[in-house]
Amino acid sequence: MTSPRRNGRKNTPRSAAGPRRPRSGGTLRVRLPEARLGEPSTRHRLLVCLIMVAVLALSGRLVWVQGLDASARAEEAVAQRTVTRTIPALRGEITDRNGTVLASSVQRYDLWVNQMQVDEYLATSKTAEVTGIDAAAAALAPVLGWTVEETEEALTGDAGFSYLQKNVEPEVRDAAMSLRIPGIGADPVADRIYPAGSVGGNVLGWVGADGTALGGTELSFDEELRGTDGKTTYERGAQGQIIPTGKQETTPAVDGSDVVLTIDRDLQWKAQQIVAGAVEQWGGTGGSAVVYNAKTGEVLSLAEYPSYDPNSTREDDFLGNRSISNVFEPGSTGKLFTLAAAIEEGTVTPETQYEIPYEQWFDGHRVKDSHQHPDQQLTLAGVLKNSSNVGTVQISETLTPEVRYDYLKAFGLGEKTGVELPGESAGLVHPASEWTGRTRYTTAFGQGYSVNALQMVSAVGTFANDGVRVQPSLIAGTKQADGTVRPLGEPESTRVVSSETADTMQQLMDNSVDDENSSAAVPGYAVAGKTGTAQVGDSTYTASFIGFAPADDPEIVVGVFVFGLNTFISGNKAAAPAFSELTTFALQNQGIAPTGVAGRELENEWGEQ
Repeated sequence: MTSPRRNGRKNTPRSAAGPRRPRSGGTLRVRLPEARLGEPSTRHRLLVCLIMVAVLALSGRLVWVQGLDASARAEEAVAQRTVTRTIPALRGEITDRNGTVLASSVQRYDLWVNQMQVDEYLATSKTAEVTGIDAAAAALAPVLGWTVEETEEALTGDAGFSYLQKNVEPEVRDAAMSLRIPGIGADPVADRIYPAGSVGGNVLGWVGADGTALGGTELSFDEELRGTDGKTTYERGAQGQIIPTGKQETTPAVDGSDVVLTIDRDLQWKAQQIVAGAVEQWGGTGGSAVVYNAKTGEVLSLAEYPSYDPNSTREDDFLGNRSISNVFEPGSTGKLFTLAAAIEEGTVTPETQYEIPYEQWFDGHRVKDSHQHPDQQLTLAGVLKNSSNVGTVQISETLTPEVRYDYLKAFGLGEKTGVELPGESAGLVHPASEWTGRTRYTTAFGQGYSVNALQMVSAVGTFANDGVRVQPSLIAGTKQADGTVRPLGEPESTRVVSSETADTMQQLMDNSVDDENSSAAVPGYAVAGKTGTAQVGDSTYTASFIGFAPADDPEIVVGVFVFGLNTFISGNKAAAPAFSELTTFALQNQGIAPTGVAGRELENEWGEQ
């Protein structure tokens, strides 16, 4: 059966036959597809996926923080709120040989405030009319010695920590803490005090405001004195308060050891008074006074003027120690070493005779005595008693310069004594090969080389100790818990001359001092000694006297030195009277009784007089 036709054409659907062609002169019409509506279920699924990813990420981080990384985070949090404060150790005491305290540390406190907590003061009180900062300022002002306005200003702000007052006494700290003001605290500190003031200041040294040792024994023995600081660690809250249940640890401080000096406080005080009087009387620029035990090497006094008070040093204070740092030519006291060397070498005796003019030429170099005099006929003993430069050079010419140089070094000159103080100068003794021209002769009578005061007293002490020089020491040792003193070691000893030579030198020095009429005489005691005067450059002079008593059985050696004299003033005039006064006091202070042996007089002249 055939399909019906229309107008003779096959009846085909348009969708199958394609678009209808426009008729000639007509317009093409195209039917577009209809718009599709969105699928809500698709968007929902995408949003849910994104949310799930975020949740998984947060959950993973939470698991990491609270589980796998919990300990690290907890430690970090603890570290951020943990505070460590130092507990300072108290410095050990410095005492004299008898236990008298010369330097000590006392407990003091630094008061501080956490300003963010002060407003809580009396906040829970039901009776207080004024609370907070106003009330705290009113209560704290009388304790600090401030006005209420000043105190209120110091308590106001947002500082977690600031100092209120430093170095307050325990009574002030206790009064402040008894008010129980939130945010007010106190840290223990130490304050260094020197009960004897300027007595021994040049030996003790001093410490700075921060406790740093800056001079003297304080610096030399800082390791023993300073101790070991402790510390306290605690956790604090957001406003700086201590968390009671938090971590708290305390390591206590270990206080320093006590150091015991060899000096005697009373003797040191007297020596400072005497040397100050001599310097002021004769117009010097300074002075030193040394008292030394020749047998033990202990320095019983190392005094000087001007000195300083370690409690309150000033910018214009000389904070060193002239007795070991200032060097000078010894002058006539140096003649002792020339005579001792010649006697030890056997080239002379006390009776050896000399013709002594006022001046004499040696290889083209003029040497003269300090005062005009006619020609003299003197023994070696007389040369020393008259302090003749000409006679001393004659004696020195029996030795080579090399031998004399070796003896000067053996007496400890040109070398540091090793005393336990900073800033010591070794002085200067040139080798004999450099003793050219006039120096060959001036070194015989104490010129052409330099020394310090302690060196000279130690060297002369050789004659008082059987010919053995003992290294000086200022430190007896450190005090132990049971009160005993642990020595720091035995002082070094050096035999310089024989016992016989030392005894001869004692006689010669005894002969030089008139125990009745000399300005260096000590009532009731035989005294041995020697004056010295030397020019410093072209302008000033140093006068000195060094001696010991009792002359026949000596224990202590005393030296007095006056520096910076504007004119020539002999040691017999400027230093000997001070020596007499200081030696008298030192003998009594040390309980050294007279031996009852009279002073020795030797033959000082020869021939017809």
